[in-house]
Amino acid sequence: MKRGSLAADAWRRLLRNKMAVAGGVFVIFLVIIAIFAPYIAPYPFDEADFRNAYQPPCRGHPLGTDSLGRDLLSRLIWGTRVSLAVGFIGAITSFVIGVLWGTIAGFCGGLIDNLMMRVVDFLYAFPTMLFVILLMVVFKVNVATTHNPVILAMSALDDKLGGMLFVMIGIGAVSWVGIARLSRGLALSIAEEEYVEAARAIGNSSLRIVTKHILPNLMGPCVVYVSLGIPGYISTEAFLSFIGLGVTPPTPSWGAMISEGYQVMLVYPHMALFPAIALGLTMLAFNFLGDGLRDALDVQM
Repeated sequence: MKRGSLAADAWRRLLRNKMAVAGGVFVIFLVIIAIFAPYIAPYPFDEADFRNAYQPPCRGHPLGTDSLGRDLLSRLIWGTRVSLAVGFIGAITSFVIGVLWGTIAGFCGGLIDNLMMRVVDFLYAFPTMLFVILLMVVFKVNVATTHNPVILAMSALDDKLGGMLFVMIGIGAVSWVGIARLSRGLALSIAEEEYVEAARAIGNSSLRIVTKHILPNLMGPCVVYVSLGIPGYISTEAFLSFIGLGVTPPTPSWGAMISEGYQVMLVYPHMALFPAIALGLTMLAFNFLGDGLRDALDVQM
């Protein structure tokens, strides 16, 4: 069967999954909001109005205001950028590093495979959230004490991105180990197939075998795996912002908004409720879409 017909069959199976389609539509909706946030948001996300602090939902502020009088709807819209940026960049980073690492280890085998997978085992055994927190603390301490031009340049870029750079580096540094294990196992299995043996027999180079036969055949399961990991990256960023190690204020983050609203939740429940709903719906949409991709591609996870 041709690769085009396989893709068409997978697309038809995906469209038949109503929950996956709903999740995909919601994700596209979020992407549009993130791209056009400056034009959609009714107020600047950092515009304070102390006279209207802690306002409940009203005509001028449909979702109310926070402790500084900033419009919650505007901050929620801008916070979409942070969540999607961390989710997508975390997914891309883990996909690229994990697939390359696992494929090289599985294809080369022997000592190289053993050494590379011991690194993966060490990172896999270390609690992910604790490792990310330690990395974030190290980043912030080094920025405050170093004169290294590279770190200072990264710090300047981090400031321009509203504190997202170090968050994305921290998440990307530890999120690739699972997909590395998966791609290694797939590479080992694919390398034993008859068509790979035939490619070796006719003199194809190792690079051609990897790029022509192994990588294309492990893409499906790896794409599904990384798509199912996006909600985890988003929740990690939200948790880091919740405990004060995420994006830098006043850059809006759903986690930071929940943290601020949590402190006054009994009096002003709208401050935590709306960002929590946005975070929950986003994670649910990505989960539905990831499950749909898994079923459409007929991947055994």
